[in-house]
Amino acid sequence: MEPGVKQIVITDYDLERLKSLIGGMRNRALRDSKHLKELSDELGRAVVVNSQEIPLDVVTMNSRVVLEDLDSGETLELTLSFPSDTDGGEGRVSVLAPIGTAIIGYRKGDVVEWDVPGGRRRLLVKDLPYQPESAGDYDL
Repeated sequence: MEPGVKQIVITDYDLERLKSLIGGMRNRALRDSKHLKELSDELGRAVVVNSQEIPLDVVTMNSRVVLEDLDSGETLELTLSFPSDTDGGEGRVSVLAPIGTAIIGYRKGDVVEWDVPGGRRRLLVKDLPYQPESAGDYDL
């Protein structure tokens, strides 16, 4: 792994579903190909664990997470979702959106950095009010 690149953790169940998503979309979504590659790269460097062994402070699919923008001080709360479950009015963000790809596998207390058109954003994973695995919801 490259120096300075954060090690992420992902469940085997999420990995299976995300690989299926990437494979299914790759054939029909040229406009999303950059996001698919970024997600694929993230998954390729992840430590994969059984859903029942995931640390309780890791952002997994369908987790509700509170992020703090370290530059603006703004706080946002969102649910990391599959594209089919994303709807702009409910605080859901797709795992294919830059912020979604950026936060998967990170832990409470981690700082997530990624490039956006206006520069680089730095977000603190401030809280994880809901993680499916910690609630015993292993198949969401």
